[in-house]
Amino acid sequence: MSVTAFILMVLVQGTVTILTGYFFWRVLRTPPKAEPDSYENEL
Repeated sequence: MSVTAFILMVLVQGTVTILTGYFFWRVLRTPPKAEPDSYENEL
């Protein structure tokens, strides 16, 4: 494997890892949406 290919491989894997971590962190930090109470709508 050439040096250029190795550098490209490391950059791509690093980018994918960072993006995956970022979006995983966003999912964990997002507050849950309030679900409607089923007893509110009864007549």
